[in-house]
Amino acid sequence: MSSSHRPPVLPSPALHGTVRGAVLALLAGLSTLCGLFVAAAPAGAAQAPARTQAQSQAQARSQVHAPVRLGAPATGGTAGQRIADALKASPVYVDPAYAGAVPPARQKQLVARIGRTHLPIKVALVPLVKGDAFDGDSTVLQGVLHDRLGMGNLILITMDGEFGDTLTGQEWPDDTHQVMDAASAVGLMDDMKSAGLADRVAKAIDLIASGDGKKAYDQATADIGGPPTTAKAEHGKGGSAGSGPGAVVWLLVVAAVVVLGGGAGWLLRRRSMARRASPFAFPREVFAAEEVADESALRRRAEAEVIALGEAVEDADAGSRPGLARALDAYAAAGKVLDGARGIPDLAGVLALVAEGRDAFDGRFDALPLCFFDPLHGRAARRLVWRPLGSRDTLRVAACAECATAVEQHRAPEVLTDTATDGRRVPYFEVPAGESVWAATGYGSLVPPPAPVAQAAADAADAGAGDRSVDRDTGPGGIAPRVLDGDFPRPRRPR
Repeated sequence: MSSSHRPPVLPSPALHGTVRGAVLALLAGLSTLCGLFVAAAPAGAAQAPARTQAQSQAQARSQVHAPVRLGAPATGGTAGQRIADALKASPVYVDPAYAGAVPPARQKQLVARIGRTHLPIKVALVPLVKGDAFDGDSTVLQGVLHDRLGMGNLILITMDGEFGDTLTGQEWPDDTHQVMDAASAVGLMDDMKSAGLADRVAKAIDLIASGDGKKAYDQATADIGGPPTTAKAEHGKGGSAGSGPGAVVWLLVVAAVVVLGGGAGWLLRRRSMARRASPFAFPREVFAAEEVADESALRRRAEAEVIALGEAVEDADAGSRPGLARALDAYAAAGKVLDGARGIPDLAGVLALVAEGRDAFDGRFDALPLCFFDPLHGRAARRLVWRPLGSRDTLRVAACAECATAVEQHRAPEVLTDTATDGRRVPYFEVPAGESVWAATGYGSLVPPPAPVAQAAADAADAGAGDRSVDRDTGPGGIAPRVLDGDFPRPRRPR
């Protein structure tokens, strides 16, 4: 007999309880999801040259054993400079807005906690609001403080301007101590949801010191987006699978799974803004897995780094900064590219120009550029000789440690891709150099450095190597002159 011919079946008290339980479960799931929206927001990071480990440890020890001076608000100078000056005196700076949540006694405890880690940790608790000195963006604040502090090795913990009073973190030159995961995990832990700001900062410091940030993050998000637990409800012999109150229960469960699954997807997308996915294979090459959906996040990061560089060069004295003119050129070029950026390759070019500007500003004319194969990997670790597929000549390029190892082990490294005129995705350096300033310069690897001493050092390093390595370009040093001379944007010729 079809269900349409059955008399109405009144739900039993037990089924009433089941429906009520499902409703409560859905509401609890929505509440949890709201908490995740507030808590999860890893931020992007700026790239910077690394100091030696000995320098980092020495700086950390001097910070530890110096007299405890709390980060009281400083006066004079820009907002970024004032906070940086306070952080030079104490590793913990607390804006008056957070003085009630982190009083002087708790600040001293945090200073002592940082001291025990022997790591270059700085904490800057500053409220971020759209339109303020940092435009409410934690990445801008972090970039400015990194430049003003002048520390190669630095771990920063700040507030996340996008998600209320949650924490975010960044480490230079790379995320060795899983800082981003540690700061994000704190906001997702059950035992931290009702904790005060000082306790959350302390927890973040402990996770960073232990190096377990990723593990903690994975544990805190283990149940998000996982396969739903299937429970079979026994309703006796009456009713059909597709009708009656049982169907209501099932629909509520499905709705909860969909909502929570969507929240999990959002959370993972937020996390992937700073983490690159695994590479995927093309017939001729292993390409970097470019997350097109994250282009907006990369654009925000590029904007933050351009702003930070601009603030650094704004009031600089040319007499004490021999490379200031080149830094200003790189700043102007980075702004030009950012304004006309049409995709990830152009935004990566902004980061390469900012790195070039910072090196010039600090007088590091022998610094390596960003990774040739994918500048989003960050600063190159060393130079190597590499032969492009199908070419008899080799190139001397700068590569990050991971890509250098891949080349040395005869594996294809991850590469940044661009779109050819026929619509194919190809390694960016396979685009004709006449159509792409990035292919022509290799994001800094294929052009002479902006100082003769750096070129001489590079040539000396290759002397006697016996290879046929060549440089693709012998024009003026650096990328910035080419951009300012009109090499960007360069229209693609149809084939």
